[in-house]
Amino acid sequence: MIGLVNTSLYICARIFYYFCMLEGYLTTREVAAKLGVSEGRVRQLIAENRLPTTKIGNSNLIKETDLELVRERKRTGRPPKIKSEK
Repeated sequence: MIGLVNTSLYICARIFYYFCMLEGYLTTREVAAKLGVSEGRVRQLIAENRLPTTKIGNSNLIKETDLELVRERKRTGRPPKIKSEK
């Protein structure tokens, strides 16, 4: 039984490895770095269906072209202060 589990894990790991090697796909960590946000914020965008993903096991892979869907997002919160010249 242990050999079967190890074999299954190995196969899943290899599939994940090859899938990640596909050009144009990024992990949540890579997406967070490109967008300048946290990984938690990327997961939130995924949960809100604002960022489409492909799920492999526990990992979400995002097409690099899909980043444009959230890159030009509306910023919320207090607007920045305008510095006046004296």
